[in-house]
Amino acid sequence: MLLCFFLTCISFILFLKSLSLKPLPLWADEMRFLSHWFWKELSFFPIYKVIKNSLCTYTFSISSKMSFKKKYLSKVENVEESGEMSVLDLPELALECILERLPPDALCSMAGVCSSLRERCISDHLWEKHMKRKWGKVIGQAAYREWQWHLASRAGVCNLKQNKQKSLIRLFSFGWSLSWIRSKVNDNNTPRNSLPVHSIMAWYLALETGRFWFPAQVYNRENGHVGFMLSCYDAELCYDPRTDTFQARYPPHGRRAIAIENGVQWERLRAPPIDTPPHDLHVSDCLNELCPGDHIEIQWRKNKDFPYGWWYGVVGHLETCDGDANHCRCQYSDTVVLEFNQYTPGSRWRLATIDRKDHREEGNEIDGFYGGIRKLYSDEEISMWKQLWPTDVLE
Repeated sequence: MLLCFFLTCISFILFLKSLSLKPLPLWADEMRFLSHWFWKELSFFPIYKVIKNSLCTYTFSISSKMSFKKKYLSKVENVEESGEMSVLDLPELALECILERLPPDALCSMAGVCSSLRERCISDHLWEKHMKRKWGKVIGQAAYREWQWHLASRAGVCNLKQNKQKSLIRLFSFGWSLSWIRSKVNDNNTPRNSLPVHSIMAWYLALETGRFWFPAQVYNRENGHVGFMLSCYDAELCYDPRTDTFQARYPPHGRRAIAIENGVQWERLRAPPIDTPPHDLHVSDCLNELCPGDHIEIQWRKNKDFPYGWWYGVVGHLETCDGDANHCRCQYSDTVVLEFNQYTPGSRWRLATIDRKDHREEGNEIDGFYGGIRKLYSDEEISMWKQLWPTDVLE
């Protein structure tokens, strides 16, 4: 036994001595130098950061996935042993009823639990109710168009960044197989689990956090300045979640700079009832049906450089009419009398007249210019104006 072992060792030693250890060929040293030069030169380019981050992320993801897998398997075993029930085990109708009753902050928390709950919690039919409940009175078609334009502008910026990065990749991919670098760059541009930008949830959160300015109208602008009592002006608004109020930016009046008002309360806001820009004359479609006692809003501006504001008034009787309903013929006259009873009798702002058949912008640089008219049919709109009625009669 010992003799066999001794002979085997001697044979192995003689075999090693018979091998001639030759040095590495010259191309091997050159490849080592090329590899060192390539990584050294690549570090000067921005693409190096992508490669470095990708390698680090890949290494970290492997270790984290392994540890997560162990933890997840242990949790599954514990659940199976204890027999606990998950929310996802509920019937579909029961789970839907629970999600419909959750407030927005709870829906956001539930969306971060797992991918299955995330798909349910970000669905538009859930967030549409929250949008209408909180923002329905101040968000109109103009705000929706502004949001769509905001999304389009963001998409344009993202596409520009992607084109620049793709140009860098084409520049540095000379002959090298860098397809995996391209995939990593694309992954960086589209983060995982990002919220769909066109979802109602994304719009709600943009409004709620104050990251989106939207057009609306403000009653009694500039903290109820006496010159704007019982009026409603267009403005850009931004929500402040800390104070539950808004910041308003009013368009410039001639040479006057943009006016900014802070602390605007919810009850002073409304969505624009008609889709007419503040500098455009509204086409009146109610002139033939106006009669004494009707509640109206009329466009008015100080001069032609100013935007229009909407002012509250009522249709009055002609001077030749005694106001008796049995004998009143005012509704058949071509002249319509408008009364602004918040001003004292005899004030130049108290009365105005318009032509029923040929109405256009009327006025002068002293009394201002009257524009289009809209008749108020809603009791809610009329009640809102009465709530804003000044305590003192205006001069």
